[in-house]
Amino acid sequence: MLNLNVPVQESLFKEHTPADRWRIVNVASVKQLSPFRYPGGKTWLVPEVKRWLSQQGRKPGHFVELFAGGGIVGLTVAAEGLAHHVTMMELDPDVAAVWHTIFGDGAEWLARQILSFDLTYERVQETLSRPAETTREKAFQTLLKNRTYHGGILAPGSAPIKSGENGKGITSRWYPATLARRIRNLMPLRDHVTFMEGDALEYLKDHLENPAITFFIDPPYTAPGKSAGKRLYHFFDIDHDRLFDLCKSAAGDFMMTYDAAESVRDMAESRGFTLTKVPMKNTHHAEMYELLITPF
Repeated sequence: MLNLNVPVQESLFKEHTPADRWRIVNVASVKQLSPFRYPGGKTWLVPEVKRWLSQQGRKPGHFVELFAGGGIVGLTVAAEGLAHHVTMMELDPDVAAVWHTIFGDGAEWLARQILSFDLTYERVQETLSRPAETTREKAFQTLLKNRTYHGGILAPGSAPIKSGENGKGITSRWYPATLARRIRNLMPLRDHVTFMEGDALEYLKDHLENPAITFFIDPPYTAPGKSAGKRLYHFFDIDHDRLFDLCKSAAGDFMMTYDAAESVRDMAESRGFTLTKVPMKNTHHAEMYELLITPF
């Protein structure tokens, strides 16, 4: 039984030293592969995912990142050869446009658009107000909004950065050379990554019986009693109970991440899953805990 009021937990990974177990990951130490500045992103969890995969005893034949968003986990697995193939899935059409473009034939075009864009508040507003005519244009608009709006939030109701870092305003998170380099660095992964736009739960349902698939599942945090995901994402409404039921039936391995809520604990424990409570820092640099959920 997991006690969410206890400040420490017994790690699933028994070989960790106490220092390893409680060290909050400095995200600056993790290789940044994604062009997104994604709310709720899992850069801080990358070292734990790598440890989890290394303990499976064999390289997964197929690694699937459902609810991909900024995609840092799937990208890391592909870039470091931790699975034979990676599939990333995302329902949001704006986010999907970016991954379609990068893993299609538009990555170089997207990199050049970023490098040549003269960023001003007026140009940002004009560009974002113009209907995108192609997937490539939608991809550029999505990254532009992600990098110039508060917290990288793409959901309705988000707003442009005001003061930003050191008073730089909307330019404070716009690094053209860095973004172009990250996009170009992903181009060699095209043969190792498949991107799919669609419903994560339907994909999971259709692939439950395949033991060769390892799933990483980071759904919007909208379980009963929680509302953070409603503010951060456009497509936040999912059936959490159904997700847990599907995972219970999966033939392959999985790791789910959730906020440390009582409702989440109840859903996991009722299905016999193992919970691990891990420390992290949120965007306001406050220390908090999230849950890792695995079948055993």
